[in-house]
Amino acid sequence: TGSSPSFRRCLSVAAASVRRMIPLAGVVLDAPDPRKLARFYCELLGWELGDDEEGWATAKGPEGSSSLSFQIEPKFRTPAWPSETETQQMQLHLDFKVDDLEAAHEHATSLGARLQDFQPQPDVRVYADPVGHIFCFFV
Repeated sequence: TGSSPSFRRCLSVAAASVRRMIPLAGVVLDAPDPRKLARFYCELLGWELGDDEEGWATAKGPEGSSSLSFQIEPKFRTPAWPSETETQQMQLHLDFKVDDLEAAHEHATSLGARLQDFQPQPDVRVYADPVGHIFCFFV
């Protein structure tokens, strides 16, 4: 039966093996123009452009890294940072480790990233990408 000790042990072993075997291949963000946003992140991060279709585009990270993909969402609403009542809530944000926060800042803003007013820590910079997804640089 489903409640026997051997059945529970089998589920436990299966769950443990699944946890070890499933790497995160990537993150998918909604965007009104996936191709344009993929190109922004490729320029920002020095990544390569992978898939490049009208409704789907991918920024491929370095070997051993995840990728960022973008899918079309015509009704995309920019999230608020920090969160505000009655506005689109941020569902996630992206963190990128950099060696030089000031150089990364200059590069990001030259590409169209917007430094956010609220900065929670001195060694972190919070930005919005061109459509409003939040990302952070940290040292």
